[in-house]
Amino acid sequence: MTTADIRLDRSASDRPGLFARAEGWLDDRGKGAWIAAMVLGFVLFWPIGLALLAYMIWSKRMFIGKCAHRRAHHADHNTNRRHGFRSSGNSAFDSYKAETLRRLEDEQDAFESFLERLRAAKDKQEFDAFMENRAEAARGGAKRDSAEDEGTDEPALTEPR
Repeated sequence: MTTADIRLDRSASDRPGLFARAEGWLDDRGKGAWIAAMVLGFVLFWPIGLALLAYMIWSKRMFIGKCAHRRAHHADHNTNRRHGFRSSGNSAFDSYKAETLRRLEDEQDAFESFLERLRAAKDKQEFDAFMENRAEAARGGAKRDSAEDEGTDEPALTEPR
């Protein structure tokens, strides 16, 4: 057995198994993910749901908030995952990348607020035009009514004929 074979065997044994990875994945998503997995287990095949329920009670995941503790403990790792990157091992590059992502998020927020102000200005302009048209129509209707009263050809009935 060569050194490369030993290294390959060791790296395979260092990786967590399927159940450990699933447990970590569910822990990262919290208690709701565990409950959803249990319900799904009951729906698919009831012994799976029962096994998940027993495991959750036995490991006290439902009662002591262990999931929340793990999430808080690995907050930095989750932040990196949420932003779409893991540590490259080069701290200068990682800090540059984090700063660039923060700057891009700030620019995105500024652009979204600009778009909101632009939409509000357009809405205000359209509303002002609508109100002006409405007021103009009301003035035109009042002028038309007064013109009809003044423009009658019949004499007033106040004089006897």
